[in-house]
Amino acid sequence: MPARNLVAVVLWMTGALLSFCAMAVSVRVLAGTLSVMEILALRAGLGLAVMASLAATRADLRATINSGHLPLHLFRNAVHVGSSYLWAMSLLLIPMAMTFALEFTTPAWALLIAAPVLGERFTASRVGAVVFGLLGVLVILRPGLAAFQPGALLVLTAAFGFAVTLVATKKLTRTDTPFAIIFWMMLIQLPLALIASDPLFVMRLNQAQIPAVIAIGASGLTSHYCLTRAFRVGDAGVVVPLDFMRIPLIAVIGWWLYGEALDMFVFLGAGLIITGILWNLRSEAARAIDPAKPVLEKLALVVTTSGLRALRKSRVSPSIR
Repeated sequence: MPARNLVAVVLWMTGALLSFCAMAVSVRVLAGTLSVMEILALRAGLGLAVMASLAATRADLRATINSGHLPLHLFRNAVHVGSSYLWAMSLLLIPMAMTFALEFTTPAWALLIAAPVLGERFTASRVGAVVFGLLGVLVILRPGLAAFQPGALLVLTAAFGFAVTLVATKKLTRTDTPFAIIFWMMLIQLPLALIASDPLFVMRLNQAQIPAVIAIGASGLTSHYCLTRAFRVGDAGVVVPLDFMRIPLIAVIGWWLYGEALDMFVFLGAGLIITGILWNLRSEAARAIDPAKPVLEKLALVVTTSGLRALRKSRVSPSIR
């Protein structure tokens, strides 16, 4: 990768990391005044305002909004709202570093779901990513050795829901543009969140919470935008390891702002989860470089097997030949 691209990846990932952390801190700040669903409604409303403004001013973006897969959009966003609710609730119950670490089980769940839904095949590295992910969860939670934390169960359920939305997003990207996917995401999630919100919840906000309001609206868009830009200019093998910096970064923020203890088991478990994901990334990259290798290996096996069968039929000793 060129040095210029590497610098761009680092800059885009810095924006993504700061956005994810700003979102987590904003949830805690606003949770003292608003319910979790009201926070999600605020995020969707601000995001929709931005997306609608872009659509109004740019005809090329406006032309991509139409979608022939509205049922899939509805399903994806209903699951995403529920998962976001559980994720936000976990931030109020357990340390932020534990939430972020357990959230990284999402890729492992996605691998399991993608096989039957998208027809993607299982490989040793994909199975390994799932196994390492489950081992990481066991290290973090330490069942039987540490007190059970309901917040951990919430974030694990949220991670599974996020995996479902990832698979649904992959299906949508075959026909819909990223702008259309995000636009429908905000448009659908706003009324879903408002159903469980006080219609006048905005009136309860005060001036001191304005920075958190801006952060929750902006981070919902900038986090995914920066992450997408990083993947566009850099390889996944560079982007994903940088994304894992979320865990130590949010751990330090949690310790600094809220006095949360730096739990070594969270880092050990996160390390196992990350190991599985990196192993799968490396294997996928190798297959992308030499996609014919598995075919050649199968062909060599067929040729060898056929040769041995012919040898047995001729009843000639291999040593004579």
